Amino acid sequence: MVEHFRELRVYRNAFRAAREIYALSKEWPKEERYALTDQVRRSSRSVAANIAEAWRKRRYQRHFVHKLTDADAEAAETQCWLDFAVDCQYIDSKTYERLDQAYDEIIGGLVKMMTNADRWCGPSQLARESSVSYDAPNPPSTQPPTPKA
Repeated sequence: MVEHFRELRVYRNAFRAAREIYALSKEWPKEERYALTDQVRRSSRSVAANIAEAWRKRRYQRHFVHKLTDADAEAAETQCWLDFAVDCQYIDSKTYERLDQAYDEIIGGLVKMMTNADRWCGPSQLARESSVSYDAPNPPSTQPPTPKA
C-alpha cells in the first residue's frame, strides 16, 4: 500500500525526468533563459508538484482528479517544449525520444489514476492522529513586536 506520494511510480518518474531536463537545459543558450529554458523547467517540475498535491487531496475524489489533470496538462506542455528543444537542436533526437517516451508513460500513469480514482480516494483506514505533541517548546508571543528606538 502506498502511504506517501514519493512512493508513487508516476511521481518518481516525473521527478527523475524533471531533474534530467534541468541538467540538460543548463547548456542551452542564454537567450533562451526566460523563454524555452524557464518554461520547460517550470512545466516539468509542475508535473511532480501536482502529483504531490493530488495525493494530499485524495480524500475528495474530484479534487484528486483535478490535480491529476493539472499534472497531465503540464506533462503535455513539457512535451511541447521538448519539441522546440529538439527542433532548435538543443537536445539530440535520441534524448528527445527517451524523454518524450518518459512523459508518455507518465501521462499513461496519470490517466490510469484518474480513471480508477475511487481506488485511490476516500477516507483511509490507516488515518490516525499521531502521538506527536502540537505544543511548541516556546510559544510565539501574541504581542506585536516593540519598535526599536
